[in-house]
Amino acid sequence: MIKIEHLDKQFAEHHALQDISAEFPEHQTTVILGPSGSGKSTLLRSLNLLERPERGQFDFDQTHIDYSQPISDATVLDVRRRTEMVFQQFNLFPHLTVLQNLIEGPVHVLKQDRAAATDHAQELLGKVGLADKADVYPSSLSGGQAQRVAIARSLAMRPEYIFLDEPTSALDPELELEVLKVLLQIAREEQSMIIVTHNMAFAQKVADKILFVEDGQIRFDGTSDEFFHTDNERIRNFVSAMTFATLD
Repeated sequence: MIKIEHLDKQFAEHHALQDISAEFPEHQTTVILGPSGSGKSTLLRSLNLLERPERGQFDFDQTHIDYSQPISDATVLDVRRRTEMVFQQFNLFPHLTVLQNLIEGPVHVLKQDRAAATDHAQELLGKVGLADKADVYPSSLSGGQAQRVAIARSLAMRPEYIFLDEPTSALDPELELEVLKVLLQIAREEQSMIIVTHNMAFAQKVADKILFVEDGQIRFDGTSDEFFHTDNERIRNFVSAMTFATLD
């Protein structure tokens, strides 16, 4: 399990995170919601050390980090090898085929046998509905296909957690639906995920747990059912203002 306590992060005069504490259970999907600029992405990026809070504690099983102290390269590498980040932009290697994109990390970072890595990659491409795209290059993919490849590539590293920062924000509704259906299936298989999203219908279906972040603070920490049936007026207003795109 990942646990954070009393995280503080400041950008110049902007207090991005203020005394943030939360737990992110294994084999569950935690969704982080909140208005734009609330600190959601900063929180997510702090979990794999792309951002460094000035203060706070981070625990990931036996790994402990005090953000106020120097963090060793070995510790950073340990956290990043056990987690994967999927961004809004797909960040695929343009000079490699889809299959090569998936096996690059397992072979060169995890030192897996190439044949075994290839078999696993082909299995993952089937899972995300892209078995027929193994030998094409990213430039020939649609945005939805490219994001599904990015998700498959993260799974190829066999991470304990996957972090997804608004993975469908750059996609039109039809392509977004392709990606969200894949993520729902991955969640059903109990892959630990932490997702920042603005899609309320997706959040309601996929989340075991929801954090609502506003002004750099956690205003809600509970189950999906509790969030969508809360009496909290601020949350009710936020939810009512958002679009519930169908996932059917």
